[in-house]
Amino acid sequence: MPVVESMPRQQLLDQASQFFDQASHAAEAGDVADSAQLILKALDCERRAGGVGPQVLQLIKPRG
Repeated sequence: MPVVESMPRQQLLDQASQFFDQASHAAEAGDVADSAQLILKALDCERRAGGVGPQVLQLIKPRG
């Protein structure tokens, strides 16, 4: 599953979980470089999942 900027939060978290699982298998197989790349991809998904949702400034309405 490709990583796409417009993924909903749960999809990003699911993708991160898959990357972490793949990283674990790669590490067990001795492929440290591949494992490291997969961990970085998973962390990126988690970071982007944290940014999904309404922005605080969009919720604040000026008094008029």
